[in-house]
Amino acid sequence: MSVGILLVTHPGIGSALVEVATRLLRQLPLKTEAFELGFDVDLDIALPQASAALRRVDSGDGVLVLTDLYGASPSNLAAQVARLGTPVRRVSSLNLPMLLRVMNYAELPLDELPAVAAAGARNGAILDDAR
Repeated sequence: MSVGILLVTHPGIGSALVEVATRLLRQLPLKTEAFELGFDVDLDIALPQASAALRRVDSGDGVLVLTDLYGASPSNLAAQVARLGTPVRRVSSLNLPMLLRVMNYAELPLDELPAVAAAGARNGAILDDAR
């Protein structure tokens, strides 16, 4: 078994990141799904759909939920999903380096993946001094 990955994002972000990661890695080593929350969607209406997405990626070892912007609606929905009983860890500020780093450490348990994800995001931000 392995950890599942659920991206909970604003429209267009999660699916694009999954598509690019799949193209770069050829196949994602972890069961991954993007759940994109529309701008005007009520969180109470979206919760059952997000919960279903969480269950689809959960193989029994829990789910790492990655959100694009802490405090925004997708992040708030992820917080609600995390309270439904499945072991969940959440990390915000999702970007491509974060997602790729998580995929490259697919063998790690749920409790170790948040630090790996955060390191991927931090290390992926490069100040390029080229002019």
